[in-house]
Amino acid sequence: MLSIDYLDQIESLVARIRETQTGPVQQAAQVIAESVANNGILHVFGSGHSHMMAEDLFHRAGGLACVNAMLEESLMELNVGRTTQLERLSGYAKVLLRGYDLRPGEVIIIVSNSGMNAVPIEMALECKKLGLYVIALTCMDHTVKVSSRHDSGKKLYEIADLVLDNGGVYGDAILSYNQSQQKTGATSTIGGLIVLQTLMMAIVEELQARQVKPPVLVSANTEGGDRHNRELIARYHARIRYLPNPASDTFRKEGSGD
Repeated sequence: MLSIDYLDQIESLVARIRETQTGPVQQAAQVIAESVANNGILHVFGSGHSHMMAEDLFHRAGGLACVNAMLEESLMELNVGRTTQLERLSGYAKVLLRGYDLRPGEVIIIVSNSGMNAVPIEMALECKKLGLYVIALTCMDHTVKVSSRHDSGKKLYEIADLVLDNGGVYGDAILSYNQSQQKTGATSTIGGLIVLQTLMMAIVEELQARQVKPPVLVSANTEGGDRHNRELIARYHARIRYLPNPASDTFRKEGSGD
């Protein structure tokens, strides 16, 4: 059964991530924990389906309150085709960056499965100019087989300070289902989320080792959840523009995530 074959492939993907990414994840966690301990924000950016990586880490139960998801509607799959054109557009990342408060010494995770398009590459270049530590999350099996669409000729992994590999395959889909060898079964989202959620656990552990209380959100649908999150988010409200004012009636009514 194709569905069972897919589950088998995902189990292999997880095993591959465990084998190859434990070291890089720990290295990333150390850098991020150091920044967070110094009141830094962790920024996460991705275009197309990669935006889901940023959204998954943002404002949710069990997540860190200091995550700034750089969510841009123009780069989400809301208008099929336009996102593809925009993420290949040189100069667009510079425009987007004007809307964010990014500071030297902070960390940004830039997600791009192919690592070849202009916007994530330019985002990495510009963030390095601003003094941020750049972590790339990409698919190494894919990116080494394609050419850059940026004027520099470089791909995302060649610019980043540290690279995390989602463990996927060239072309993303993993299972052949007909005689033409066309494939189905995406790997990048599942692999990327496993890497990033594992990284969140490692960051929490690193903060504890530094005797810093991890700023972890709880479900708003639990007793005392709203109060816990309101007090925690107040620390970061001035830096993370998507959060409502924790003192507002709207926040008190809506609470936080899951």
